[in-house]
Amino acid sequence: MRFTATVRTALLAGVAGIALPSSAFAQEADVQAVTDVDGDGIEDAADAGTGNEIIVTATKREQTLQETPVAVSVTTAETIERAQIRDITDLQSVVPSLRVSQLQSSFATSYSIRGFGTDGNNLGLEPSVAVFVDGVYRSRAISQISDLPNLQRVEVLRGPQSTLFGKNASAGVISIVSSEPSFEFGGNAEVSYGNYDALVARAYVTGPISDTIAASLAGGYNRRDGYITNGLDGDDLNDRDRWFTRGQLLFENDSNLKVRIIGDYDEIDEKCCAVANLARSAETGAIEAIGGQVNDFRDPLGGVVFSDVVPFNRVKNWGVSGQVDYDIGDMTLTSISAYRDTSINANQDVDFTSAQLATGANIGQADIETFTQEVRLASDFDGMVNFLVGGYYFNEDLQTTDQIVYGPDFRPYANLLIQGASGGALNVNSLEALLGAAPGTFFAEGSGFFNDFQQDNEAYSFFGQFDIDLTDRLTVTLGGNYTKDKKDVVSNGVSTEAFSAVDLDAPQFAPSRNLLLFQGALAQGVGNALGLDRSATAAEIGAFAAGNMAAFGAIQAGAQAFANANQNNPQANPFAGLRAFQFLPPILNIPNAVEDGKSRDDDFSYIARVAYEVSDTVNVYASYATGFKASSWNLSRDSRPLPGDFTQIVAQGLDTPNLRPGTRFALPEESTVYEAGIKGAWDVAAANLTVFLQTIENFQANTFIGSSFVLANAGEQETFGIEFDGNVRPTDSLTLSLAMTYLDPKYKSFVGSPVGDLTGERVAGVPPISASFGAQWDKELPNLDRLIVRGDFAYESDVQVVAGLTNYIVTNPDGTQDFEPARLEGAKYRREVNNLNASITYAMDMGLEFSIWGRNLLDDRYISTIFPSVAQGRSVSGYPNQPRTYGGSVRYRF
Repeated sequence: MRFTATVRTALLAGVAGIALPSSAFAQEADVQAVTDVDGDGIEDAADAGTGNEIIVTATKREQTLQETPVAVSVTTAETIERAQIRDITDLQSVVPSLRVSQLQSSFATSYSIRGFGTDGNNLGLEPSVAVFVDGVYRSRAISQISDLPNLQRVEVLRGPQSTLFGKNASAGVISIVSSEPSFEFGGNAEVSYGNYDALVARAYVTGPISDTIAASLAGGYNRRDGYITNGLDGDDLNDRDRWFTRGQLLFENDSNLKVRIIGDYDEIDEKCCAVANLARSAETGAIEAIGGQVNDFRDPLGGVVFSDVVPFNRVKNWGVSGQVDYDIGDMTLTSISAYRDTSINANQDVDFTSAQLATGANIGQADIETFTQEVRLASDFDGMVNFLVGGYYFNEDLQTTDQIVYGPDFRPYANLLIQGASGGALNVNSLEALLGAAPGTFFAEGSGFFNDFQQDNEAYSFFGQFDIDLTDRLTVTLGGNYTKDKKDVVSNGVSTEAFSAVDLDAPQFAPSRNLLLFQGALAQGVGNALGLDRSATAAEIGAFAAGNMAAFGAIQAGAQAFANANQNNPQANPFAGLRAFQFLPPILNIPNAVEDGKSRDDDFSYIARVAYEVSDTVNVYASYATGFKASSWNLSRDSRPLPGDFTQIVAQGLDTPNLRPGTRFALPEESTVYEAGIKGAWDVAAANLTVFLQTIENFQANTFIGSSFVLANAGEQETFGIEFDGNVRPTDSLTLSLAMTYLDPKYKSFVGSPVGDLTGERVAGVPPISASFGAQWDKELPNLDRLIVRGDFAYESDVQVVAGLTNYIVTNPDGTQDFEPARLEGAKYRREVNNLNASITYAMDMGLEFSIWGRNLLDDRYISTIFPSVAQGRSVSGYPNQPRTYGGSVRYRF
């Protein structure tokens, strides 16, 4: 079996819209032929028969998955159906190298492959793992999370794929390939019901309109109650409520022209995502003192949280695409045009307590309009050299707004915090008097931050790949991709919170600073005179003054001298400890006189690979490839000038109150991978082994620090890994599968991490061992009915969830910081996954099927991600995972 040029040209699938004939292991252990004989839209064992064959639709001929020298996991339609995999999030249970995280909202979903991926709900952050649906690039997770349509398969390409897939594929690619319309009438319908009152209904129908035109129509509805209860009002959270519809037209003239048009629409309206408290703080007591409630931190997986906000995630996605394939002799010209529109409206509690600290954080009002166009020419010559060349164009307009508005409880909460921080010397009322503000000005209900960003992104690329057959068994592949990416960003953010706009070092507040410094020095001086190890109280000062007038006068004079000398010294500012409560400082909008709000990136990515056919059943390959991800802009209220720009801004007097340097945008990611693999396929078994060393320079890390996110480039992240996948069929009915991944990720350089220098440390959240064990028994009964028993077990070894928590950093008296306390230890900050899924199906020969199924049958509960609780000191919060779900399904194929 050779790495034929025909198969290699199909690797453009994700961008070009053709099916990837990826190698590696089909997670449905028996890699079946992906063809739809009866027109029901499901490419499964019943349709395909047996054998390790797969139809490569771009080449119109069968090729085995083993014949492609790329590290890929392929999940077939049958696995997706039997395992009740509804979306990409479920897919990680059968693909060990893939990890999916869902955070602040149902659309703040991130994907990582081999430990590389970008987190966060900032829409300016494009993913490091590119997702394609039928060849159309989905630029944000928000446009990727709906239920999967009728599929042929899902392919997860591991490692940099920028040569053929362009920008933002620096860590890998997820390619979703749906079923084409069939010229034979058929279809299927399914109804499933499970615990939490879960109801899933889906239908698909396809057939011919004429001899040259076929059509298909699919739709689905998916709802269930939430598995978390809001203890404030009894409402359920983390529910599911979504639906989709999808139509296709296929034209084939039976000679050299094929046209496929797809239109889809989906909506999501869900209450997500519940957050549990893991550790209390003094601020937790303050919340309770003003009448707020917080869940019992000793039972974060108890299914009860508290929130005063009814969260909502409302998403509308729609798009159209057209693919044209035209054969010109031994070459195929392919064009894919696509337009997509995604709109978001979402709200979420920000403090995750029942106190009305904020009237929600409207974290997602956005509209994303994307147009893509790709043209390529692929050869299929019988000679020594074959090629694939093409170009790709991307244009996207993104508008995003968000708000955080103080509620009626925030002022009394801030009052308690200020009293605690000042040792009782200050409260909100006295602070307003000292700073010349009218009563009721600071932390006022209705004040807040109102964010508004617009980003225009245009990119194009030219690519080519050449396959040279040096011998019948030896093939050399060389490819390159030049990408140009430009972004223009405009912001119009406004803060109306008065205290956050106060410059506590301003000259006009010198008298107030003088007064506080004098009072503090006087109390300390009297305390020393009385032999106390603390400052004297007002009563003690009065008694001391009455009985020791001379000594008191000397202390008083010294205190005044100290105050006069330090009233303009920022290091001695008595208000300094209150800067932590300036949560919503004004933003310096862009463009401005220093920052033009533009980024211009270009990159040449390439691949060099040698593949050798050792025998008819064994192939080996070795490759070196590079990847690229363009600059990501910080489209949040935490967007601040880069240090170099900040210096110029201050020098020109353009700085807004309390402006400090930060990150406007993260520099581009550049990745490299050395990879070697061996692949074998025999009559009853297949196995693949991959060894790699992968690095990403300027990895775009987004870290939450308690009241904001910090976007930063990690200098270099490196992962050494070993991946194995295999399957064996000991009998005609039984198939066993195993996929395992070993990862050793570390930061080769990350000096500027928010939790201290992480250089040389292991990357948190990436388990050393991930594995998926699968088994399926598919027995044909005497009456031609089938009994199918399937199970899979996903395992992730114990791992520290995050590198550290910024709210545990200690600031020393000299201003230096001690990061060690931030590296928390304990079971609640670690995660291990043991996820068992199973199904039993009775499939009648006439097309009717009955199934019972379960996911996470062991009810393995853990906290998927942890973070500093918002504006709550050393309190810690986290996201609970989904509990056990189970149910039954009835399906009919026709």
